[in-house]
Amino acid sequence: MAMRRHSVLVLITVLAFGVPAWGAGGADPAKPAAGQAAAAAGQGQVAPEDNPDLDIDPLQPDFTLIALPTTLRMPRMKSSFRVTHRFTRSLGQGDFGSLAEDFFSIDSSAAIGLEYRFGIMRGADVGFRRTNDRTIEFQAEYNLLTQVRNAKPVGLSAFASIDGTNNFRDSYTPALGVVISRTLGRVGTVYADPIWVNNSNPLPSVLADNNDSFLLGLGTRLRIRPSLYIVGEIIPRVAGYDPGANHASFGLEKLLGGHVFQINFSNGFGTTTGQIARGGTSNDDWYLGFNISRKFY
Repeated sequence: MAMRRHSVLVLITVLAFGVPAWGAGGADPAKPAAGQAAAAAGQGQVAPEDNPDLDIDPLQPDFTLIALPTTLRMPRMKSSFRVTHRFTRSLGQGDFGSLAEDFFSIDSSAAIGLEYRFGIMRGADVGFRRTNDRTIEFQAEYNLLTQVRNAKPVGLSAFASIDGTNNFRDSYTPALGVVISRTLGRVGTVYADPIWVNNSNPLPSVLADNNDSFLLGLGTRLRIRPSLYIVGEIIPRVAGYDPGANHASFGLEKLLGGHVFQINFSNGFGTTTGQIARGGTSNDDWYLGFNISRKFY
C-alpha cells in the first residue's frame, strides 16, 4: 500500500514539476531527426538513420489518448510498453473525511492493465494487452495517412482487435475501426474513432436484442506547455447495444523523453475495446487512475 501511494505521488510530482527531457540534456522532440543528423555530421559523428517515425511528435506523443488509439506510427522493429491503472473506489463515495482516510481512493483495489506493442513493418504494429480481471486483447494497427508528412488534411489509421475473458478462453469480442486525427497548428490534436464491436453484450445471444455496438470515440490532446497536455475523450454508442453511461475520461499528461505520464479521471474501468463498448459505471461515479507508457526507441 505504501508503495502504491509512493508511485502515485511520484507521478503527480512529475506531472506538476518535471522538466522536458531536452531541458535536462536530452533530444528536443520539436527538432526533426534530420536536423539532429545534420548537426551530428557537422561534428564528425556518424549520422543516425533518417527515419521520421523515430521523431518524438510533440502534438501526438503516445499511441493512445486515454483509452482510444491515436494515429502515431510505430517505427519498424521498435516497441512500446504501457501500464494502465484505475482505482475502484468512486471519488464521490462517502464524505470527504472517509475519502481522505482512503487516501483519495489510492488505498482501494485497482483495475490494472499491461500492454506491449511492436512494429512489424513501417506504419504497422501489433499489440498485446492483459488486465487483472484476466481479459486478454490482441490488436493490430496500420497507418494509412500521415497529415504533415503526406501533406494530407488528416491522419488516418485502421485497426482491428479481439479480446477474450478468462485468459482468452471465453467470451470473445472482436472489433474493427479507424482513427482520424487532425492537428491544430501547434496547439494540439483532435481525434474521431468510429469503431464496430461484436459481442459487446455479455448476455447470451439468444437473450439479447443487440449483440453489437457501434462507437464514435471523440477525443483531444491540447498542449498547454511544451511538454504538458490536457487530454479528454468520450465514447458514445451511436447504435446497437447501449447500456448505461457512455465511457468518458479526462486528465493531465506529461511528456519526458520516451516516457508519457498521465493522471486521469474516468467514469469506468475499461481499457480494452470490448470493455469500453460496455460503457462506464455511471455518470455520477468518477475514478482516479493513471497511465504510464515508455517507447523503446
